[in-house]
Amino acid sequence: MARIFCVANQKGGVGKTTTCVNLAAALHEAGQRTLLVDLDPQGNATMGSGVDKRGLTHSVYQVLVGLAALDHARVASPSGGFDVLPANRDLAGAEVELVALERRERRLRDALQAFDNDYDFVLIDCPPSLSLLTLNGLCAAHGVIIPMQCEYFALEGLSDLVNTIKKVHANLNRDLKIIGLLRVMFDTRMTLQQQVSAQLEEHFGEKVFRAVVPRNVRLAEAPSHGMPGVVFDRNAKGAQAYMAFAAEMIERVKTL
Repeated sequence: MARIFCVANQKGGVGKTTTCVNLAAALHEAGQRTLLVDLDPQGNATMGSGVDKRGLTHSVYQVLVGLAALDHARVASPSGGFDVLPANRDLAGAEVELVALERRERRLRDALQAFDNDYDFVLIDCPPSLSLLTLNGLCAAHGVIIPMQCEYFALEGLSDLVNTIKKVHANLNRDLKIIGLLRVMFDTRMTLQQQVSAQLEEHFGEKVFRAVVPRNVRLAEAPSHGMPGVVFDRNAKGAQAYMAFAAEMIERVKTL
């Protein structure tokens, strides 16, 4: 049975896509059958996985509106080895079309159910807004991974996201829970980041992952080569952090 996780944060630029792509590659290297679902119309996770979004014949858009099954739309990441349900600009129009469809919040969940035995992990990269696309991701998932920077405004956004997850849990998906918070772009030289990190550990306890992803140039360079950072330079500190995070995820799933 696949474990489905949303990587979500309503704040933009916090490393959701970087986390999704690198976690997928690291899980694949650890022997886990992994699918990455790109729910962002920008298609950054698709391109970061080495898949050209401009040459797609089918994408997650066709899957959501019922024009194609998942097995016709998924492709293998040439650099990461995991499967990708890719996205491109077509997905921007799905917001309007989904409104008129039955089970509009559960279209992704329904599409994934038929392939439950094909994967150990399904990771969903959500757009930085509470839209019907994000709602589809949250309704399909067993849990939410929240990447966040240790800054004051990130704490403000976190409370909004937690409230959103509670509402979805109460009304649409009783399985949904917060799996954990991942500290990303962490700079140990900044006192504020250390203080916020300590606050997170105090308030959320074991929900805060032990792995901490540092601010790392090699991770930022990797997407321009169409490769996950853990493949582009596996010896970089950022890549090592995501490998440790993948190992922690595999252990944490056993206790869910």
